[in-house]
Amino acid sequence: MTEDSARHDEAEQPPVDPDHTQEVDLSRTQELGPPPGQPPLLPPEDPAPEPVGAATWPDHPAPAPGYPVPTRSAAQGWDTSGQPAYAPRAAEHAAYTPNPYAASAASSVAAPTTTRGPGWFGVFLIAGLAALLAGLGGGLLGGWLGSSDRFDGFDSSATGPTPEPGPGASTRPEGSVASIAAKATPSVVTIRVEAADGDGTGSGWVLDDKGHIVTNNHVVSAAASKGKITVVLTNGKQASATIVGRDVSYDLAVLRVDRTDLTPLPLGDSNKVVVGDPVIAVGAPLGLESTVTTGIVSALNRPVTPGEADDQSFINAIQTDAAINPGNSGGPLLDMQGRVIGINSAIARVAGNAIGGQSGNIGVGFAIPSAQVKITVDQLIRTGKAEHPIIGVLLDREYQGEGVRIATDSGDTPAVTPDGPAAKAGLKAGDVITAFEGRPMVDPDALVVAIRSKAVGSTVSLTVLRDGKSRDVKMVLQGRSD
Repeated sequence: MTEDSARHDEAEQPPVDPDHTQEVDLSRTQELGPPPGQPPLLPPEDPAPEPVGAATWPDHPAPAPGYPVPTRSAAQGWDTSGQPAYAPRAAEHAAYTPNPYAASAASSVAAPTTTRGPGWFGVFLIAGLAALLAGLGGGLLGGWLGSSDRFDGFDSSATGPTPEPGPGASTRPEGSVASIAAKATPSVVTIRVEAADGDGTGSGWVLDDKGHIVTNNHVVSAAASKGKITVVLTNGKQASATIVGRDVSYDLAVLRVDRTDLTPLPLGDSNKVVVGDPVIAVGAPLGLESTVTTGIVSALNRPVTPGEADDQSFINAIQTDAAINPGNSGGPLLDMQGRVIGINSAIARVAGNAIGGQSGNIGVGFAIPSAQVKITVDQLIRTGKAEHPIIGVLLDREYQGEGVRIATDSGDTPAVTPDGPAAKAGLKAGDVITAFEGRPMVDPDALVVAIRSKAVGSTVSLTVLRDGKSRDVKMVLQGRSD
């Protein structure tokens, strides 16, 4: 018998009725693409409807042809083959007017002598020689730059100082987007993964001065057993990374690089965030590192469950309209003080409009709140794994009424775990949970997400309906590591 903290995936239950799912198909951003030489992944025909809050990682699978991801060549230069045609820069229309020649004042005193100039022939001769020398010099300089690989990108074997803030940090007002971006981007990294399932990119950010990098689990999970993870700083320097710990349920992972000179980002308090707050997302969408987008907090406490089966996560998400695309996963969502209030993890996609199985940003993105990040990351660093709070019940996913019903006992598996939090609070099989901490519960996923947003040992209140009578109960959440 297995305990279940309202997590339905441990009981073989049929999928949610399509009539009770959301209209949008929410999916987690996946970075990994198909193995080299294999065709791009395409959406399955007539996909089955996903449960409420199902999300897509914006990075899996990789965009199909026509929506390619810019990559680096072997020489670390841009490989432009097959890349999208970017619109040319708009013409600069600044008018240039040369200074007029000033007329010479007539002199009242005649010059004692007159010296003849070189004449027009001499002027043309001098101009021609100057042009010839300039052309030869430019050609020699260009040839030297090309032969020396000066344009081939960064030298990954070299070591250098920690990236410095950009010019916006000092030339723009404190608290402006430009100032925050200039200070934050040196602490945001691009994560490159090489694995048997394919290569991909994601984002991450510096947690402390001990070399710890925070990202999403789905960014690095493919390289967990046999793979290579490389962290690329904004100045182009690279460092090999190892996995300190990762957790599927919270979609979080901590990496470590052998550097102690990196500048960490401050962690904010997501519990103080309100709808309408302006936010800034930083990451590497489509492999374009150090990309900054802005938006607002669109909603709070969104139950998002990206992934499937053993790869499913439960996120009590911050919803934002800041542009999040494939490759943004793991990057920080910042407030206007430059503090991390969330980790960008998932985007919504409209079914039927996807390219290669995903549609990219449509203005509905989701981030893991920093309050959850703080708890889980600390556990991953200390023990390599995370604890999940449970109430000790199995849920009935076929129930269509109000609230979330506890399943009935089946065989040797009790619906309410003996001596679990729910049993101690007096809950029984068939009870209907209508609210958790005052929030109405409309489906099992929402209840699981709400429970897992709390810390182990927390005292929580539930509103339970039995035989037509409603009552409030309190219980202390127990912990379990999957």
